[in-house]
Amino acid sequence: MKKILNLVLAATFICGTTVFMMGCKEAKAKEDNPVQTVTSEELIRTSQSWDGVDLPDYLQGRPELVAVKYVFPAGQKLGWHHHPVMNYGVLMQGELTIIGQDGKEKVVHEGEAVVEMVNTIHHGENRGTKPVILYMFYLSQDGLPLAVQHPEIPLE
Repeated sequence: MKKILNLVLAATFICGTTVFMMGCKEAKAKEDNPVQTVTSEELIRTSQSWDGVDLPDYLQGRPELVAVKYVFPAGQKLGWHHHPVMNYGVLMQGELTIIGQDGKEKVVHEGEAVVEMVNTIHHGENRGTKPVILYMFYLSQDGLPLAVQHPEIPLE
């Protein structure tokens, strides 16, 4: 019986030492690599588009949420258009200039959020040297276009 008790004590000591050493290694690893936690940062909260105009009331009926990734090559201009639905986005890369038909401009920088104009004609340009990557989120309904093009208005 004494032999078994000694074996159990020895095993407990060995296991305890191993667990302690592993714990020390884990603590050292945590010290070297602090635990990453989830963070959040509100990019924008507004009831207005980038030009200061109040957004329209929500559409009636079932919503359709649409997410689109746009890539604008350097020097590219997007034609005149308007959005019949609310939309907003985050510029992931580059710099995008949005121009209203009235000449008002908004430059959106990398990492910034932007709320687009609704039912107001405008266009976008990449005046930079690298591609613009833009993620846009539309609050739409089935069958509604995300944008209506205006090819009759020439780009300068």
